[in-house]
Amino acid sequence: MFSGTKSIDDRLKFNLEGLKTYFSENLKEFGNINSVVQFKGGQSNPTYKVSTQKKELVLRRKPPGKLLPSAHAVDREFRVISALENTDVPVPKTFGLCNDREVIGTEFYIMEYLDGAIYWDLLLEKLEPDDRRKIYVNKNKVISALHTVNFDDVGLSDYGKSGDYVARQVSRWTKQYIASETKNIESMNKLIEWLPKNIPANDQTSIVHGDFRLDNIVFSQNNVLGVLDWELSTLGHPIADFNYHCLNWRNLPELQDEKFCKRSGIPTEKEYLAMYCENTGNDISYDWDFYYIFNIFKLAGILQGIMGRVRDGTAASKHAEERSDQIVPLADAAWDLVKKNYL
Repeated sequence: MFSGTKSIDDRLKFNLEGLKTYFSENLKEFGNINSVVQFKGGQSNPTYKVSTQKKELVLRRKPPGKLLPSAHAVDREFRVISALENTDVPVPKTFGLCNDREVIGTEFYIMEYLDGAIYWDLLLEKLEPDDRRKIYVNKNKVISALHTVNFDDVGLSDYGKSGDYVARQVSRWTKQYIASETKNIESMNKLIEWLPKNIPANDQTSIVHGDFRLDNIVFSQNNVLGVLDWELSTLGHPIADFNYHCLNWRNLPELQDEKFCKRSGIPTEKEYLAMYCENTGNDISYDWDFYYIFNIFKLAGILQGIMGRVRDGTAASKHAEERSDQIVPLADAAWDLVKKNYL
């Protein structure tokens, strides 16, 4: 449904002649451009498949039109993917970043096209139990590897601020939520007031992806070919990043059923957390429920940002509008966790 390519939407077309000139001047080794099509998935930065005489590539750009402050940072995506190339974190190879808006109309970068599978179904219902388990085990290994990369060694010591990640994220998503607000949601208002006053004292810093989930990963034979969509990456709190990745177990009733997990091959939440602890040597017990509250709030903020782009006419997919119905239930669920665990 959201995989594969299509003709470029009229509102997301760009200056193809400008791109051809850029290739002839900067990426001659790939030859002339034969075709450009748009990937179906992706809500934030429009993404295109560029076929040249010698290689298939990916172009990822900022969307046109009015943008929220600090959003759609393709230059940051390019930087972190390039920095991780020689680590244990699988990423596409990058080939060029263009900050000159005159070339195609917005900033963009070029990276390797990964020919693999992207799964949107968290339960992987079309796969066998052994395949499901391998996919979950391997994505756990990858996020664990990311959180153990020495960011100084890969040139990312200034990629974000060390410490206070959660406080900064609460502030960021509060501002972006307010800028994108399309209706008043009482539970979101309460979370915006409660979260800054209740951030745990424990603090850690690693490279974090910010949106590490199944459909941002390309697989081949159950192995991870590469992790995509690094727009929200920064230096941050690894437990917060991993907790966001674990929202599946709280959102899907099937994953709360141990018998289902055993039958399907998918690890239970407890088993998955144990894998991460073993892979990283990190204790994830600190205020685990707080991080769920924080991350559900963040997800609601992300979806509201998408709705803001629908409002402004810059959303990259019709799928965006369909997800708006999730915002109120998410905010209510997060506030229910506050009442259950903290009030």
